[in-house]
Amino acid sequence: MDDSVHRPGRTCPLSYRYSPTVFDRAPDIAADTLYVIGGLYGNPFALAAVLTLAAREPTPPMLVFNGDFNWFDIDPDMFRAVNEAVLSHVALRGNVETELAADDDQGCGCGYPDDVSDAEVERSNVIMRQLRTTARQHANIRNRLAALPMHAVAKVGEARIGIVHGDAESLAGWGFAHDQLDSPERLASLMRIFAKAEVDVFASSHTCLPALRQFPFGAVINNGATGMPNFAGDPAGLITRIGVAPSPHQPAYGARQSGAHVDALRVEFDVAAWTAAFEKQWPAGSAGHVSYWKRITQGPAFTPDRANAT
Repeated sequence: MDDSVHRPGRTCPLSYRYSPTVFDRAPDIAADTLYVIGGLYGNPFALAAVLTLAAREPTPPMLVFNGDFNWFDIDPDMFRAVNEAVLSHVALRGNVETELAADDDQGCGCGYPDDVSDAEVERSNVIMRQLRTTARQHANIRNRLAALPMHAVAKVGEARIGIVHGDAESLAGWGFAHDQLDSPERLASLMRIFAKAEVDVFASSHTCLPALRQFPFGAVINNGATGMPNFAGDPAGLITRIGVAPSPHQPAYGARQSGAHVDALRVEFDVAAWTAAFEKQWPAGSAGHVSYWKRITQGPAFTPDRANAT
């Protein structure tokens, strides 16, 4: 995509980009159990459910929020509460946090592919503008979001984990989307990426649909969304758990990679409370309601077998 043409919501700024070699470094995080929580989207009830899951672990897990923990939270009090809770843990900035901290208008910074309609992209840009208005009431939080890193490296047992929001080359990259991971044309590229990164697992989100794929050279797990449904007819969110020991919770699906248990965990939050809070902020006819109400109440047209191809 031509970065010289300003297309809010379509264009990924050059500042979003990095090389897979950035992951070939000493770990930033070491833990026996790691939770990677992507796409909270401002849902405080999903956040509470994640904290409940963490409290039930035999030993406290390391929580890493890998971006887009804001989106629907345009209520100033909800925005403050969500961000203060998230920023008490390890956090990475997603495209939403990056654009909230920026002064220029890149829209949502999502880098939407061409199969997403222009109307959908424009509604996302409207949501972003309304959320930015809220963020500007919280200068300290905005400054903290600007200072967050784009990626992290964790070690769980002997497994090295690259934690990203998008993919191994861009903050808002779609290379870890389920369809990209299934593309035969991508296999050689993925092999090169893993070789350069020197990791065993990449954990991501951004694309809003989950995926777990194992290759001879490593695994990719994308948790889809913590704060929204991931499957048709199922209101639960998903997070990624990577642990030395098996999960005390029943995983939705999982695999073993380099001695670590790599699992997707269901996040069962208070749906009634969340839908009420959502509609208060995004009433019928608003950009948020038009784009997301069907997904929030019915889930996407996606099934677990499409997520888990291990």
